[in-house]
Amino acid sequence: MLAEIFEKVMGPEADVRFIAYDGSKAGPDGADITVEVKTPAAVAYLAQAPGELGLARAYVSGHLDVHGDMYTLLSRMWSLTVNDLPAKEKLAAIRALGVRPLLTRMPPPPQEVRSSVLARMGSRHAKRRDAEAIHHHYDVSNRFYSWVLGPSMAYTCAVFPEQDATLEEAQFTKFELVARKLALKPGMRLLDVGCGWGGMVIHAAREYGVKALGVTLSRQQAEWAQKAIAEAGLGELAEVRHMDYRDVTETGFDAVSSIGLTEHIGKDQLPFYFRFLHDRLVPGGRLLNHCITRPTGTEKTFNGSGFINRYVFPDGELESVGYLARQIEDTGLEIRHEENLREHYAQTLRFWCANLDEHWDEAVREVGEATARVWRLYMAACVVGFERNKVQLHQILAVKLDAQGAAHVPLRPSRDWP
Repeated sequence: MLAEIFEKVMGPEADVRFIAYDGSKAGPDGADITVEVKTPAAVAYLAQAPGELGLARAYVSGHLDVHGDMYTLLSRMWSLTVNDLPAKEKLAAIRALGVRPLLTRMPPPPQEVRSSVLARMGSRHAKRRDAEAIHHHYDVSNRFYSWVLGPSMAYTCAVFPEQDATLEEAQFTKFELVARKLALKPGMRLLDVGCGWGGMVIHAAREYGVKALGVTLSRQQAEWAQKAIAEAGLGELAEVRHMDYRDVTETGFDAVSSIGLTEHIGKDQLPFYFRFLHDRLVPGGRLLNHCITRPTGTEKTFNGSGFINRYVFPDGELESVGYLARQIEDTGLEIRHEENLREHYAQTLRFWCANLDEHWDEAVREVGEATARVWRLYMAACVVGFERNKVQLHQILAVKLDAQGAAHVPLRPSRDWP
């Protein structure tokens, strides 16, 4: 009975075996993936939040288990993975499960961000609330991130020069692509907003002799980056500060890079965001904006009840590349180049998933099994999202014109762009 209900919710065409604590079974006996409904709590979670969120709560809390490859499971049930259940099917699931699970109130796992907690910190994207959202996701553990991300500590889409390139080669290629699009040269000044663990800052200083400033709202990221800068002997060129980008007072930068920050800004704040970056640049200075986007302007940009918003990126908002381009243009910046790298992000995430699996036992000891489960579920789902074009990754290169309208760019892009 229960196994059949879970099979119906997750998709009977998924070629997955379902077993439940009540002894029921569903799906093919020879399936390479088994979903195990371990306790009544899993049923209560599904009844109280049918679809993506309820299943995620049951899995994160350990009341539902997956035996087999997580990506394969989510890829087979891709419609639920990227779109959630339609309202009609959610209602059908509640009816099938009955009244009793609805009466067993189940608090969400502690890893879930409560909207009431965020609300006490101000409206979406107020400085204090943004700081808490960033703390929730990025201050998990530098050691944990080192296992997942690898030596580059780059938590953004890599660029694979060849299909068989390693993750480290691809992350180097990404930073090199950004540097060349920005036309970095010795003596220039670069501002990197949302700089993470300082990968772009260190690359610009080490490879190009650029004086680079990075800012991040994550204290753990800033501390790790400053230590890495010191160990690399780059202290005279590179700096990472623990601060909100809105508090940067310096201007006159030759280039600005924003790699994976726009997703945290919020639709209503985008005009200010791009105006702020515009005002940091000298005439002829370039902006490279690299971020996850929606494939069209018709999807919801914010999903407050979704798994990723509740567990991974609180208050995250994704716009279409067309909308972002309009906001950039409306500040007076001129767009000179744009490209979509969504297949590269799917490949990047596959490496991260493999890294987590390889270090699973250490990761569980470091951050706890529930948090490790959040990451396993989130990253595998994101691979599916990029593969199925639910989300994309775009780089937009723009330039601040001088008073005469000159862009100070070559007639054709450099041939050595990776």
